[in-house]
Amino acid sequence: MIIEKPIAYRASHITFDFAQDAWQINQYWDLRRQIFCDEQRIFDESDRDSIDERALPIIAESSYSGQLDEVVGIVRIDERSPGVWWGGRLGVAKPYRKLSQFQTSGLFNDQHPIYPFTQTIGGSLIFKAVSTALSLGCREFYAYVQEQNVTFFNRMHWQTGEPKYVFGKLHYHMKCNLEFYTPSQKSLHQLQLG
Repeated sequence: MIIEKPIAYRASHITFDFAQDAWQINQYWDLRRQIFCDEQRIFDESDRDSIDERALPIIAESSYSGQLDEVVGIVRIDERSPGVWWGGRLGVAKPYRKLSQFQTSGLFNDQHPIYPFTQTIGGSLIFKAVSTALSLGCREFYAYVQEQNVTFFNRMHWQTGEPKYVFGKLHYHMKCNLEFYTPSQKSLHQLQLG
């Protein structure tokens, strides 16, 4: 008898939203800890900082039998000065990092996907982050991006700036080309602002 390990379930419908309910917030923090503390070992026990007090936590959620079930992707955004926004703590749960065929909701105003933002959950999170900031008055959007992710961000229409060590890891200061993004009416509705 051959007993094979079953393939882990991965949902094919991903919802992009803001961590607002208790279970979403708890899973948001848990996934950040898993990625930035346990896996990458950038932080010891927690990656929380003062930015979290003002940041908007954005999540990608999988669903099971039509019910939102698990936070599988994270990013945070915050406005540091009027019109100047930053993104950070972008991460995707391991089983979902290479998922490239999925349906989305809560992402595009008219539900028509915009290439290349639906190629990966990470790309979709970037779109959600920037389009949300645009709807809230963003004129510039920046991030410090780990070296191994620079090419990916370039494909998402970001320009590479100067290198800098952040928490002991090489990052690059990157600026988003906002011409490729649209303000998100979906985000305003989800935040109950529009």
